[in-house]
Amino acid sequence: MESHAVRALLRLCQTITTSPLRFTQYNGASGFSSSLNNLSEDHQSEGASSRPVLNGQSGYSAHNTDAATAGAVKTLRCKHEFCEECLEQAKKGSGPICPVCKDVFGVIEGDQPDGKISWTTYSSPLPGFPDCGTIVIDYHIPSGTQTEKHPNPGQYYTGVNRRAYLPNNTEGNEVLKLLKKAFDRKLIFTVGTSRTTGIENQVTWNDIHHKTSTSGGPECFGYPDPGYLSRVKEELKAKGIK
Repeated sequence: MESHAVRALLRLCQTITTSPLRFTQYNGASGFSSSLNNLSEDHQSEGASSRPVLNGQSGYSAHNTDAATAGAVKTLRCKHEFCEECLEQAKKGSGPICPVCKDVFGVIEGDQPDGKISWTTYSSPLPGFPDCGTIVIDYHIPSGTQTEKHPNPGQYYTGVNRRAYLPNNTEGNEVLKLLKKAFDRKLIFTVGTSRTTGIENQVTWNDIHHKTSTSGGPECFGYPDPGYLSRVKEELKAKGIK
């Protein structure tokens, strides 16, 4: 419920900051720009009065103007605008991600428990990549106690060991570097309910897909899968890893 409320508030703030009803004066301004007199039909909701309505009132007073302009407006890199207070609330819920276009404007750090990542290479190729060897990635997350970032603080969680595979070519090594960066930012794993067993308080994957088998195709989380490297780079980009 809280995340829905935050998103609704953000939409309201963005509407205020980008609407043609933006004010011509600030810090207690008492006037509006001429665009107030040129409201298009697109800015009138069905059954609404032609006059702007705020908090159930049919017109803006000086008090309304002061309230609407009191908060500082922040323009993100993607050009969307929000009041800073609302944006801070959104960051607490989903991280530094634009609520409109999902562009990442800061560093996202996850709740992955402490662990280790290592990798090695083998000369044998993966299906679909006959001209190169294989990168083998090993993840180790030991069991421990959940923190305030996790679903059940103070409760025990079960750790995990996972192995994944990449082709040892230029793009495969690029993905390896991105995965290492994501691991350092605690984004590869999280603590929750296992999607395969339904058991709670487990270390699970965190929506960055890995190839955990060398064969069998996408249905078996393996190769060949020609689009995998491009897809996983998009998943990493969505978490600010690029």
